[in-house]
Amino acid sequence: MNQSNIKLRKGILEDIPEIMALVKELAIFEKAEEEMIATTEMYNQAIKENLFDLFVATVDGKIAGMMLYYYGFSTWKGKMLYLEDFVVSADQRSGGIGQKLFDQLLLEAKDKGCTMIKWQVIDWNKDAIRFYERQSAKIEKEWYNCKIIF
Repeated sequence: MNQSNIKLRKGILEDIPEIMALVKELAIFEKAEEEMIATTEMYNQAIKENLFDLFVATVDGKIAGMMLYYYGFSTWKGKMLYLEDFVVSADQRSGGIGQKLFDQLLLEAKDKGCTMIKWQVIDWNKDAIRFYERQSAKIEKEWYNCKIIF
């Protein structure tokens, strides 16, 4: 893939159908498709309420990758950016899209005065883990994830 064909921009409301398709692709990849219950209406409302931001990568005008993130506060570190989802379509991987998106996220966090970025990676996704290790990410193994689903 010619890297000059990759364009990055902030995501907008009109991107939601393509974003949801990428998130569904991720859910299928993670063998958890049935857990994806968010609707288009939920996404639309959340974006209108500024609950999250998006970066999208397009190739020839079609969204090929995205990052959905929001800001939080760490009582120990201060302002942080939380990366909720980072997806590059399977047919577009290994072409530099992921690196461009990740670099853009780093710039965003620094520009907004964040002291850290946090995210999760599933333990069996060795390609993603290698990617994050190349970014000098610290992959914590001593913390457990906790959640309550309503």
